[in-house]
Order: sequence, then C-alpha cells, then structure tokens
Amino acid sequence: MKDVASAAGVALKTVSRVVNGEPGVNPATAERVRVAIERLGYSRNESARVLRRGTTSTVGLVIEDVADPFYSSLSRAVEDVVVGHGCLLLSGSSGEEPARERELVRTFCARRVDGLIVVPAGDDHSYLRPELDAGTPAVFADRPPGPGLDVDTVLSDNAGGAALATRHLLAHGHRRIALLADQPSIFTAAQRLEGYRRALGVLYDDRLVAMRAPSPEAVRADLERMLALDDPPTALFTGNGRLTVTALRALAGHRMALVGFDDFELADLLSPGVTVVAQDPAGMGRTAAEILFRRLSGDTGPASHVRLPVALVPRGSGELPP
Repeated sequence: MKDVASAAGVALKTVSRVVNGEPGVNPATAERVRVAIERLGYSRNESARVLRRGTTSTVGLVIEDVADPFYSSLSRAVEDVVVGHGCLLLSGSSGEEPARERELVRTFCARRVDGLIVVPAGDDHSYLRPELDAGTPAVFADRPPGPGLDVDTVLSDNAGGAALATRHLLAHGHRRIALLADQPSIFTAAQRLEGYRRALGVLYDDRLVAMRAPSPEAVRADLERMLALDDPPTALFTGNGRLTVTALRALAGHRMALVGFDDFELADLLSPGVTVVAQDPAGMGRTAAEILFRRLSGDTGPASHVRLPVALVPRGSGELPP
C-alpha cells in the first residue's frame, strides 16, 4: 500500500479508502490510485482484513450434488446473491452422506464463514448448535433440519405438488397410478409419497410403489415387476428429474402416461412432451441467501419457514388416456 501511495502521490489512507470502496475520495484521485494498483500488481491482504473487521465475507453452501441440475440452479442463485453483497461463496456436495455433510459444515466453520446455507443429508444437526450459539446464522434449503433445531428454512410444496400430479392423472381417467421415488428416508421423497397417497385415497396400492436409491437397473426392475401384475399401472408418477429421465429410457416403446416431479432440459422437445410439476430451485436459492443476509445485517426475529409453490406444466405425457 505504501508503494501504491507513493506511485499515485497520495496518502496511505486514500489508498485504503479506494481499495475498500469507501466514499470521500475525489474521482480523479481514485483513478490515479487504481492505475497504480494495476501497474504494481497490488492485492490487499485478506488475512489482515479479516482480523481487522472480524468477518470473512464468505458464505458456506452444502448441497446434495453439484452435478444435479436442480442443485446447480439453486447454487448459482445463491452465488448471485452472495456476490451481489460483495462476498465469496464456498460450496461442497454431501452426496447424501450425513458424515460428509457434517465434515463440510465443520470445515466451513473452521474457516470462519459468516453464514451457512445447508441442504441436509442427515436428520441430526446437534453438531451445529455450538456454531449457532456463537452467532453463525444458518438457513436450511429444500429439506428441514432435524428435531430440536429451529432455524430459517426454505422448502417447496412437495406434498402438494405430488397430490397435484396424481389428481391430474386421475382426471385423465387413470386409476392404476404407479410411483417411483427416492429413498423414503429423504424428506422430499417422503413428502411426495404422502401427497401421492393422499390424492389416491382408497385407490392406493403398495404394489405400485417403489422407493429406493435410483439406478437404471432398479428402475427397470421395478417397472417390469409392476407391469407384470394382473392389473398393471396405466400411469406413472416419478419423484424427481433424474428418475423421470431414467424411467423414460426404461419405458422406451411402452405407452404409459407420465408426470414427473421437477422440470428438466429438453422435456418439452420429446414426443409427447413430458408433463411435470415444476419447482423453482433458483427461487429457493435466492430466498435462502436473502434470508441469510438479513440475519447477517442484524435481524434477530423468529425463524422463518418459507414454503414455495410449485406448478403443473402439462405437455402431453400426463394427458395420455389409459
């Protein structure tokens, strides 16, 4: 900073103000400082800045899988808000492993992030209590925290969306509607089962439900079992975007009405187009980040619990008759 001040012919404090974006510097003087910074290759010492200010201007984000389009969209929306506040986003994927989730959160906290946004893999978050008590705010997205932790949460209307999809298939004449979903221990999968079951009422049949870790082999086996029944399903509700794509491949050449939870790229270009219940992952990420920055700005009100709406997008596959 002394070299920059000397090259620009200004005081050290002026350089500090320009570097930190503070007001009160003549525009022409500020430009001289920026030219000197560029010529000398100066960059500020972030470690010293952290010690002086007591904050790191970083936010930690834990998601399930950065390769999943839903979470990549959520992550990008979080990053946009974080960058807009002049901060840096650190992120990592848990891979649905609670131990990995805890490891990531603890690593971020060891680096003294100012706040956390967590898509939880497990349901025990007692490990977060010391950080919350120390003043590090946390917002949970897509899934709520485990029992005993009342923090800000942003969810989608999973049960309502599943009921919407199932009622749509019922309205088009289907009475044998199968469900392929993720493991029932996952909050979103359990909520979607609840909505599906509620909409079916007395038509619910355990034999038409398969919930486990998705894979092409598992989906193919589950569909073959269901289609071999004396009264096979005429329609299918899939519990997430990856399952929808996998089921479409497994059903190639077999006519069956289908509604998927989560929109996905090219769904409108297939023939017929795929009817989906669309969430708003970008809206979820943006809302979670905005809540976090309100907390960082001093909001100490009660925990907020936001439930974002979903929307049915009919494109043809969900409107096929039995």
